[in-house]
Parts: sequence; C-alpha cells; structure tokens
Amino acid sequence: MRYRSLNEALRCDFGGKVYKLALQGVSTCPNRDGTAGHDGCIFCSGWGSGEFAAVGADIMEQIADAKRRVAEKAPEGAQYIAYFQSFTNTYAPVEILRQRFTAAIAPPEIVALSVATRPDCLGDEVLALLEELNRKKPVWVELGLQTIHETTARYIRRGYDLPVFDEAVRALKARSIAAIAHQIIGLPGETEAMIWQTADHIARSGVDGVKFHLLHVLRGTDLAKDYAAGKFCTLEMEEYFRLLSGCIERQRPDTVIHRLTGDGAKRDLIAPLWSADKKRVLNALHRYLEEHDVQQGRLWGGS
Repeated sequence: MRYRSLNEALRCDFGGKVYKLALQGVSTCPNRDGTAGHDGCIFCSGWGSGEFAAVGADIMEQIADAKRRVAEKAPEGAQYIAYFQSFTNTYAPVEILRQRFTAAIAPPEIVALSVATRPDCLGDEVLALLEELNRKKPVWVELGLQTIHETTARYIRRGYDLPVFDEAVRALKARSIAAIAHQIIGLPGETEAMIWQTADHIARSGVDGVKFHLLHVLRGTDLAKDYAAGKFCTLEMEEYFRLLSGCIERQRPDTVIHRLTGDGAKRDLIAPLWSADKKRVLNALHRYLEEHDVQQGRLWGGS
C-alpha cells in the first residue's frame, strides 16, 4: 500500500464501496459577495468548483439526479455520501443549513455528510450544528487551504490568513468532526520547497484527510487571463507526479488521501491538456508511485 486511499478507508468504515453524490447547497461565498472579495478565487469557475454537482431546487431532487449520474457504477443497495461541493456550504443562516443537511442525511443509504466550505465560515452556531449532525452520521468538513504562503494566497485571492485555517481545524477536531484540507500543486510562483512546506503544514495541522489538486486553467477564470499573457506555465505530468509524491510522503501514515489529482470540466479546460484523460493519468500515476517506491509517512516528521 503506497498511501491510505479514501476507498480503503470507506471500505473499512462502512464495509464496502461508497459513492459520492455531489450536491449544490449555498450558491455564493464571502469571496464573491463583497465580504472578503468580489471576484472569487483566481482559479474558481462560475460554478464555484461544482461543475459536476447535481441540479434541482430540492435536496431530494438533487440526490435523485446525482444517483442517476453514478448509476452505471453504483450497484443496487449502494451506500452514498451527501457531498455539498460548490461554493461555500456553511455560508448561510444556520436554520437553512440545518434544513438542507438534515434532509440530505435522512435517507438510510446516505452514510455520511461532506461539506466543502471556508475556514472563515465556521462560526459557533455552524459548528454546533455540525457537531449535532455528526452524532447522527459522520460529518466531514473540507477546507480550501491550497497553500500556506502569504504571497501566493494574496495572488489567488484566498481571502483569509493561515491562522484562520489552523483555528478552524482545531475547532472541528475539538468536536470530533473530520477535517479535510485541499492543496493545489503547481500554483504560479511556488517552488518545490514551497509546495512541500504546505504539505508539511497540513500534516502537522491534525487534519484527518487531504485532497491534492493539480492546478488547472479553466475558461472564464482570471487565472486563464494570466496564463494567456504568459505569466506562468502549468506542470507536465511527470513533474506533477514527482511533486505529489513528496507531498504524499510528508503526510501522517493515518491521514486519508481523498484525492490524488483534480479534473476540471473538459469543455472548460485550457491547460494542462494531458490531465483531461483521467483514467490514463491515474494509471500512469500509480505506476510512478510503484516505480519510485513512494510511501506515505516516509518523510513525516511528527508534530
């Protein structure tokens, strides 16, 4: 086993394969409505990173739509995770959140709730709600850290400082709620050392899981304008594999690796084009991990 995969962790926790149902909850974020900014993160599409989410005003309609999307893979009697993916899914009045999240976990085949949000959108009322729901079914909270470096954070318009992330993880862990950090590999201006420093910080933060993303350039984003102007280059496939391997080896052995690379919608993808063939990329990546004897935890330095 080269790394502790999400599939392995889910099989251990739930006794078999579990499928994610990508849902839409909140339709904005503080980085779009003027609270922290107006234009969103520089890499974020108009979908709020929810290009593959289900559609529908009612949560149960969305769940039915999402099930249809995974029907070819999911057998009869499958188990699912309700995944609120797009925008900032704790950025609404708590009673609205209670209604949406409670409805999402009500079906018996939904075994967990996953909520993508920002660390600056986890007030006491929201944390209390998530703690309450976590007593019914497991709750995961995904936090878009991306980088620990201030210069990069300003460039991508993240809109919050690093201590906000650290405090959010502490608050979630104090309530026994699983925390998952996102890191983007290949951000403009970041060196190998900077990328691995972010991975080290994630490992020390105490998160339960991590999602690694290749930097994608998508149409309609401000990042696409900088790419067209020649301000940066995207990573080649083997270079991404090398940098990702260093990040994996820096994680604690018990951390769940939820994702090895992201995949932008093909219709909007500008670069890197090699990432569009997800099956080919993952097959090549797993060969690379074997050939280079990559092992999660090898470079974990402890707390």
